[in-house]
Amino acid sequence: MTLRHIAIVGGGYAGTIQALSLLRHSSARVTLIERTGRLPRGAAYSTRHPDHLLNVRASKMSAFADAPAHFEDWLSKLGAGDGASFAQRRLYGAYLEELFEQVSAEAGERLQVVAGEAVAVTSDGEGESVRLAGGETVHADAVILSIGNLPPNAPTIPADLPPGVFVADPWAGDIAAGLSSGDHVLLIGTGLTAIDAALTLDAAGFEGRIAAISRRGMVPRPHDRRLLETPELLKAPSGGLADMTQAVRKNAERIGWQPAIDQLRPHTQALWASAPPERRMRFLRHLRPYWDVHRHRIAPEIGDRIDVMQRDGRLSFEAGKLVSVEPSGAAAKVVWRRRGAAGTEELCAARIVNCTGPRGNVTRSGEPLLDQLVSVGRIRPDPCRIGIDIDSDCRAIASDGTPAASLYAIGPMTRGALWEVVAVPDIRVQADGLARQLAG
Repeated sequence: MTLRHIAIVGGGYAGTIQALSLLRHSSARVTLIERTGRLPRGAAYSTRHPDHLLNVRASKMSAFADAPAHFEDWLSKLGAGDGASFAQRRLYGAYLEELFEQVSAEAGERLQVVAGEAVAVTSDGEGESVRLAGGETVHADAVILSIGNLPPNAPTIPADLPPGVFVADPWAGDIAAGLSSGDHVLLIGTGLTAIDAALTLDAAGFEGRIAAISRRGMVPRPHDRRLLETPELLKAPSGGLADMTQAVRKNAERIGWQPAIDQLRPHTQALWASAPPERRMRFLRHLRPYWDVHRHRIAPEIGDRIDVMQRDGRLSFEAGKLVSVEPSGAAAKVVWRRRGAAGTEELCAARIVNCTGPRGNVTRSGEPLLDQLVSVGRIRPDPCRIGIDIDSDCRAIASDGTPAASLYAIGPMTRGALWEVVAVPDIRVQADGLARQLAG
């Protein structure tokens, strides 16, 4: 069947790049549905803080898989860096906006942007209908779900804390508002979101203390400034995920841990796909934190800033868990236990910021659209319950195991099938491949 009209739900990075790829490779009309005003920046590139940098060098951040120098050239013409730079995320957002405006102008009536929240997708056997919260309906031959990351997991925090003490979403407002130099801020989580939160507080002039706590207290490693290119392995490590760790350790002894990790990039998706669900679950339980901090690194400049904050005693990363949180005047009394310790410690937090990772289980998403699709059996969670289950053609798999004829999914919510599909270099390849596939 010739696809004359394709609707994309979600206008963040993945949805935007999917729309641009479809316009480049097919003759179909494209409708991009986005409920927020962040199109095409999404959550990641909507930041206005100059201290928030890309975690990948500019040479790897082109919007197009078949034009690898596209962003690098744009950045160079702007005089804001070269291919080895870790550019500001707000600049990358500006790059996406400029590109989107350019392609939109060229596409004319072939591209339509709809502002609204999709709450249901139904099929009549010949196409798909997307129903919006306002009652409107968008009819299309196929629908691509580009949901992006779900909001962070909500820790157990009492509802009677004073207003403004607990921040459930670090991107929803000014986390430094109202703080004084004598205050103590608690970040729940020690990953990339916690790094961003610490930088935001520092840039706002907060001079108090910041404590970031997670079960293992592991912190993302910085990129090596000297490492610009990584030779690729000629073949994938044998033995799949089971022997991957051992292979990486041996290779790290020879060439260093960063290139040893980076050499896996061309093979990671195949290794993940070949592993049975129980192996994937074991990886998630035991190795995921180590993988995340070594694989998803921060810019060297950010690493330097974090080191300075730690040396000055303004920032600490702790391994432990919360025992209790309760109101204490205008703040919160937090009791926590260090990993491996018998006793507990206390701190008085003027602000608690949720920096845990995004939710992945679509059966507990709280998103109206996902709830509807799960309830009618059109999508199901992947076996590891970290996203939407898809087949090798990005078709959503129904509750009975049948791939959909005209419902697809891309981006971070497909990590259960692909694992490495949360960064620009991977998403753009996925979007390009699906666009070419739908174009025949």
